[in-house]
Amino acid sequence: MTHLNPITTPRHQLRAEKARRNKEAALAAFLGKKAQIDEMLARLQALSKDHFNTHHNEVNWGDVGTLEHYAGLLKRITDSAFGEGEHAE
Repeated sequence: MTHLNPITTPRHQLRAEKARRNKEAALAAFLGKKAQIDEMLARLQALSKDHFNTHHNEVNWGDVGTLEHYAGLLKRITDSAFGEGEHAE
């Protein structure tokens, strides 16, 4: 990658190059965060498939409370993502 000389390069060209680099950095950061979310969702899906590490004969109200807590946190996320609940317009 070559850098533009700020003394000999027109100002509009410098701004365009800075905007291009900024856009590339934003895309890389976005894709990194998306990968983190995808990994978390996959882990949650696997945990759910395993009944959140509980056994049917041993489920108690504490387990229900834990799932209620998880569901509440996920609802906050989905409400924000889909414009629902307190995020509805």
